[in-house]
Amino acid sequence: MVGHNVSHSNIKTKRRFLPSLQDIALPSESLGQSFKLKITNAALRTIDFKGGLDNVLLNSRDEVLSARALKIKRQVKAKLAAQAPAAA
Repeated sequence: MVGHNVSHSNIKTKRRFLPSLQDIALPSESLGQSFKLKITNAALRTIDFKGGLDNVLLNSRDEVLSARALKIKRQVKAKLAAQAPAAA
């Protein structure tokens, strides 16, 4: 987003509002390893609320995920599919 810095004398200068990105390692329960991702604070709160990285990836549409997140999602799906016949 863009907007203005407004001084005390009401002079307006352009500024940008950038997302608050964090480099963080998120663990995947099904794969048993951590993945370093750059996500926003809002996405981190969503991951905590939804119950972990695996749940968020499996319940998200492919269009909204990054290429790295799609790769992790495919790995999680493959791991869960391999575990499903063994449990049955």
